[in-house]
Amino acid sequence: MSAIGLSLKRAHKFCLFALTVLLAACGDGDGMNAVGGHPVMHACLRTQTPTVAPAPAPGAAPPAGVPLLGLEPVNTASLNSPLFLTAPPGNTARLFVVEKGGRIRIVNPITGQVLPTPFLNLAAQIETGGEQGLLGLAFHPNFAQNQNRFFYVYMIVAGFSERRRYQVSNTDPDQADPSTSTLVIRVSQRLPDDSLFNNHKGGWLGFGPDGYLYAALGDGGGGGDPTGRGQSLDSLLGKMLRLDVNNDEFPADPARNYAIPVDNPCVGQAGVAGEIWSIGLRNPWRPSFDRGTGDFYIADVGQNDREEVNISTSADGAGRGINYGWDVMEGRLCFPSNATCGSTGLTLPAVEYDHGSGCSISGGYVYRGSSVPALQALRGTYFYGDFCTGFVRSFRLVNGVVTEHVTWPLFPGSITSFGEDAAGELYIMTSGGGLFRIAPN
Repeated sequence: MSAIGLSLKRAHKFCLFALTVLLAACGDGDGMNAVGGHPVMHACLRTQTPTVAPAPAPGAAPPAGVPLLGLEPVNTASLNSPLFLTAPPGNTARLFVVEKGGRIRIVNPITGQVLPTPFLNLAAQIETGGEQGLLGLAFHPNFAQNQNRFFYVYMIVAGFSERRRYQVSNTDPDQADPSTSTLVIRVSQRLPDDSLFNNHKGGWLGFGPDGYLYAALGDGGGGGDPTGRGQSLDSLLGKMLRLDVNNDEFPADPARNYAIPVDNPCVGQAGVAGEIWSIGLRNPWRPSFDRGTGDFYIADVGQNDREEVNISTSADGAGRGINYGWDVMEGRLCFPSNATCGSTGLTLPAVEYDHGSGCSISGGYVYRGSSVPALQALRGTYFYGDFCTGFVRSFRLVNGVVTEHVTWPLFPGSITSFGEDAAGELYIMTSGGGLFRIAPN
């Protein structure tokens, strides 16, 4: 992704420079940031420390009965910096691909043909430097049944993260109606001195099994979270948000067109943002819900040493009130690595790897497809990859334990994202414009 200005982790030199410049900016003084290497503690956050067994090292061969995998090219010539892929619920005839530069393209999953006119073009409205751009897309769960045909995008505009709602054209299902733009929520990315970093924007948004919209925000950039946003409960940065987009709790505020679910963990807590679902994230890149179980997977890009996958099962609240640790910890290490820290109340990653094997994780999905019979043995298997080395790995979570951890010999290139179509089949996108479907070898 560095080739397209989206180096989720390669910008080490930039981050270290930014940390030096902002070394004095180490918190906002509100008393709710991590202090002395200990996480923020608050009544609305979980105080117990879940026990997570370290994952086994990935093997080089799939388990018995699991087929070898290959990558089936869908389109390798017509897309420009693809960052995400999804489809409306129940619609297996179209793939919607998000390009960093601001366009959403429609791709035929069978022929690979890309419609010449973008579904939506926001290129003139967004910032694209560094890790900014058009970063996320989600279709309303009732998209097919609702005459409004709402969908939602995540974009960076003039120093703000914006989630907007749009509708499809009344006359052409392959075209959005730009005039229907409605701002759902705007979050400032600016520092107290009004400066701005161009990295760690997160960018994913998606609907959970509960029908609420979840949105992942990075810590806003710089190296080492210089202003402590990951552990600050009055900031929405470095957090997972949970919003009710079917209602409007703030009718007088044009920048807040949503309601806060009453069971969000910090609702009603003084000085705490009620939108927060979980905290302690650095740069969550492509979280996902398992469509079969409702378990929540969050891949979080690391700083100097560790990349990680966090898992919160549906039975355990799917992330409600969890502190994932940044910037007290990076993976299972204290941050910085020569520091001492307390891990009480933190949820440690289920899977992590060091920078000897990769340096920028791209989260994926639990495979739940059914259209390729040969892949049925892989149902329930979570896939993820790395941008820097291009590996593709998978594992299965069984009774809270990671099993069948495998490195696949696929290596499609610099992986920018995984995608999931309406049938649950999985795709991989690369910085060079490649779009591939995971298929039997």
